[in-house]
Amino acid sequence: MEDRDIEIKRRRRRRKRKRDAAIVLGILFIIAALIIYGVFALVRSMVTKSRAEADAKAAAEAARALVLTEAEKLAGGFDYDAAMEKISAYPGYETDEELSGAYEKYAEGKKTLVEYPDIKNVTHIFFHTLIVDPSLAFDGDYKEAGYNQYMTTVDEFNKILEQMYDRGYILISLHDMAEIDESGRMTAKKLMLPEGRIPFVMSQDDVCYYEYMTGDGFATKLVVGEDGLPTCEYKNKDGSVTTGDYDLVPLLDRFIEKHPDFSYKGAKAVLALTGYDGVLGYRTSPTGNGYSESEIAEAKKVADALKADGFEFASHSWGHLRYGDIEFNRFANDVKKWNDEVTPIVGKTDIMIYANGFDIAGIEAYSGDRYNLLKSYGFNYFCNVDSHRYWVQMGEGYLRQGRRNLDGYRMYYNPELLNDLFNVTEVFDQTRTTPVPQI
Repeated sequence: MEDRDIEIKRRRRRRKRKRDAAIVLGILFIIAALIIYGVFALVRSMVTKSRAEADAKAAAEAARALVLTEAEKLAGGFDYDAAMEKISAYPGYETDEELSGAYEKYAEGKKTLVEYPDIKNVTHIFFHTLIVDPSLAFDGDYKEAGYNQYMTTVDEFNKILEQMYDRGYILISLHDMAEIDESGRMTAKKLMLPEGRIPFVMSQDDVCYYEYMTGDGFATKLVVGEDGLPTCEYKNKDGSVTTGDYDLVPLLDRFIEKHPDFSYKGAKAVLALTGYDGVLGYRTSPTGNGYSESEIAEAKKVADALKADGFEFASHSWGHLRYGDIEFNRFANDVKKWNDEVTPIVGKTDIMIYANGFDIAGIEAYSGDRYNLLKSYGFNYFCNVDSHRYWVQMGEGYLRQGRRNLDGYRMYYNPELLNDLFNVTEVFDQTRTTPVPQI
């Protein structure tokens, strides 16, 4: 009996030892699992932190690189103040050798600028829609003579830009010349340019791509390209449609990309619009053919892209009317129609470019009902057509400037009047129906 009890006790002790061992092993397994999990969690945390730090560093480097790129672009157009402001807004730029060096470079660049003596010696050139294919524009039909007289070819435009750039011209905005102060008085601005550079303003009339021009070798509309920048749509002879540099807007952009110092503070051309046949190639007038809300929506997208790209808009009257010659009620109604139909698409503008160059007054200072009406709509800058090298008049509440037409008429009949800008003989397109002008 004793032996049996002893055996039972032994078995109990063995079972207890096994249970205790299992518990210890379980505890050890849990501890090991916790350690392994902790190690993995620590490693994962370290990797995540490392990645976050790397991402943050990459983002900071990208932001820094963007600041340098944008500042350099601003400085390329001689806007040194804006370039320095861009650099100084970056945290810790003072201790960054590249950033602080760029800031100092722009500060030194600013010192090289000199004040242009007199804004009254600023010339203003303008074009109409450019001819892409002269064989279609000059095809012997009833429109040929008008195109030959009033239009400029793409080839001529490109050559004009090249020669003006070589002669030291630099494109500015009307708003760089003068501004309205808080009292409503127009005052001249200090125009600071590199020594020897010659400022000029550029505009383009009738940027509407009228229906009557279809098939005559012109772009058909302005569109927003895949890069977000404005470009042109063109219909080829075979009926296919392509996009590219087929008019002033994209051509000027391409030239400034190549020569950023041709544009002062990012200035581009002023685009003058009528409204009776739509704007920018879209049928946006309720009284015209092809009108629809979708046309208006597309025109707004293009207008926004143009403004973001530095272009400005001007009224060219709604109906392409001679504002200084028509009866007052008709004049007032036309101003209202432009404001009602075109302003909602392109936004407010304070620039009036008279259709046909027909001003509301002679050389005397502005006054009277027509001027007061235009001022009530917010117009402060007024441009007519004048063959002189420059004609600028600054009144109490306005700036007035004459514009020079660089077209077939001026190049053929008065090439000597363009000698300060370019050599007409070298520019004149030999595909025109008129002879080569002789200077």
